[in-house]
Amino acid sequence: MTMMKEQRRTLRERYAKVDTANVADVLDELGLFDQGLAPEFRQLSGTGKLAGWAFTIRGQMVPGPQGGDAQKMRACQEISDDEVSVWSGDGRGICYFGELIAIGMKERGCVGALIDGGIRDLHWLNAMQFPIFATYRTPVQSIGRWRVTGWQEKVYLAGATGNLVAVSPGDFILADADGAIVIPAAHAEKVLVEAERLTEQEARIRQELANGLSLSAALEKYGHV
Repeated sequence: MTMMKEQRRTLRERYAKVDTANVADVLDELGLFDQGLAPEFRQLSGTGKLAGWAFTIRGQMVPGPQGGDAQKMRACQEISDDEVSVWSGDGRGICYFGELIAIGMKERGCVGALIDGGIRDLHWLNAMQFPIFATYRTPVQSIGRWRVTGWQEKVYLAGATGNLVAVSPGDFILADADGAIVIPAAHAEKVLVEAERLTEQEARIRQELANGLSLSAALEKYGHV
């Protein structure tokens, strides 16, 4: 069943208050062991968490003329509120994403980007406070070297514990200082509720430790944390 716009926003706002570490633990409990993305994904723009519903874009290295990428422009115009643009492809040393695309996507309600490739215009992206997790930065443009070949279809990103992590349109993306993780859409609500419970439990543990409870006593009381 398709989520209503208001429900998607509410869930996104709640996800922004939990950590990837707790989400990863919940996914393990559900037997979803390989949802974490490779450590090469790191925050290159903006501050705070990246949290939103996946809008997927795929591309590949294809030599061609200068003059723009009409497919990329079409894909970027279809993104909507509370979505993260998720870029996949075999780009090498070139940027998929820069300031102008970020401006256009932000105007359409996009809340950030997750890129298995490069970005540029970092100074201006940071000035926009547009959160981006990517695997590298480069000044070299994609035009004439790499082009978009599809969007809103399943893509594959480099994984942390497996070679690849599948990302389907509508999966949830969460990234923070610890890294990035993909929550399959079918499990998004269940994972969130349990991650919120763990977050509240950790807050209680921290408070009790600050009040003098020993770590051994905390482990005895709360179990594995």
